[in-house]
Amino acid sequence: MTRMLRPAPPTPPPSAGRLRPATGPRTGARSGALARLRLLAWPLYLAALLWYLRAYGLPYTNDLVFLWLMGALVAAGVHSGHGARGFLLVLRDWVPVMAVVWTYSLLRGYGAHTPWGPYLWPQQRFDEVLGLGETLTVRLQHGLYTPGSPQWWDYAAVTVYMSHFFAVFVLLAVLWRRRHDRFRHLLTCYLVLTFAGFATYILYPAVPPWLSSQEGHLPELTRVVSDVLTESGLPRAASVFENGSQFANDVAAMPSLHSAYPAMLLFFFWPTAARWVRVLLVAYPLAMTFALVYGAEHYLLDVFVGWAYAAAAVYGVRWLRERRRTRSLAASRTAGAIPAEAMAVPAEAGAVPTEAGAGAGATASTGTLER
Repeated sequence: MTRMLRPAPPTPPPSAGRLRPATGPRTGARSGALARLRLLAWPLYLAALLWYLRAYGLPYTNDLVFLWLMGALVAAGVHSGHGARGFLLVLRDWVPVMAVVWTYSLLRGYGAHTPWGPYLWPQQRFDEVLGLGETLTVRLQHGLYTPGSPQWWDYAAVTVYMSHFFAVFVLLAVLWRRRHDRFRHLLTCYLVLTFAGFATYILYPAVPPWLSSQEGHLPELTRVVSDVLTESGLPRAASVFENGSQFANDVAAMPSLHSAYPAMLLFFFWPTAARWVRVLLVAYPLAMTFALVYGAEHYLLDVFVGWAYAAAAVYGVRWLRERRRTRSLAASRTAGAIPAEAMAVPAEAGAVPTEAGAGAGATASTGTLER
């Protein structure tokens, strides 16, 4: 009787949507066959990925990264014994995300054809002031870069730059498997930040340093990422969808989403991250900033604006979630479903709620990003 009177939890458990190993009575030859097929899921996936890398090169565009991540999640679902259910869960949560990001890519290309701009002098002048008369990109390249002869720091900068295309998606995949509520939260921040950036590209098309150099407004500069990848001979897989020039937007520089996404991860995970993880969370945006400015991809002002957009997205989404939760609790309290004490429970502000009775196991299941 007392159990029946207990209020229902105000939010779904953190692991909602998580694929758990399937259990149930399976006997005979059918059970053995299914077990063998499950064990083949990961070897088949890895064999296909290695073949693709060898045949077509490194996937670095959103659509290809999405497809391979979805494949990994399907393999995980099959391996855990869920079969068709695991496949449907992947489609339910990831196909809409892929559709939204692809739509953004299409719109981003059309945003290059606005009747105003593009703008150059505010961001270039800002960098010249910080660089005491010369932009930081010019100073860094003239001091560190030798065209045609990449050094170790050039390869490091390219690696950091290329992480933009998969880092957020890999973390989303981890959260999807371990903390589905956090997956939805981070995904919302990502989409808000992405489309805020797109709106700014429409209103303020901005010239990046490499294009400014080509137009004669800066000394000769090299696009370090492109140059290093060409020198290394590393093949790069072409996008499945982005095959037309309508997707290209050379003046989508303000804000820098390359810098905004690492800052988003910093603001999102900081409240509950372990100390060593916080070091990585701070180092990643700083390393990306160096790669972008040194590589002539962005001015420093583009980076700072990207950080501001990331903060607005993360804390804005967090405030809206807190407000909606508070209203939901207030309505439930008015209806008599939740006692007043429940109103004092702090809402999620980046922290991970611990399920009652889960103990250390629940804490461990949240991954290394959180204490």
